[in-house]
Amino acid sequence: MDLSTRIVVLLVPLVVLSAITVVYVKYISRVKFSELQQTVRDQDALEIEWSRLQLEQNTWSSSGRVENIARKKLGLVVPKANQTFYIKVK
Repeated sequence: MDLSTRIVVLLVPLVVLSAITVVYVKYISRVKFSELQQTVRDQDALEIEWSRLQLEQNTWSSSGRVENIARKKLGLVVPKANQTFYIKVK
């Protein structure tokens, strides 16, 4: 067997292995990119939910709403000046 035949016999499996590796790496790259896109979609959905929850919290904790519930449901009223006591701490 001459030198060129030996080189070809040696290089053909290496070229095939290299081609298989390129295909595998490209496949892994596409899978990871798909996972990244899904993660970005999940992040966007969570940000939307977070904004909605903040808006809901602001609505439920508005001072007017709290005062209205305190007056109507709990029967609370603003104390008069003679009902107010000040405590002095030394």
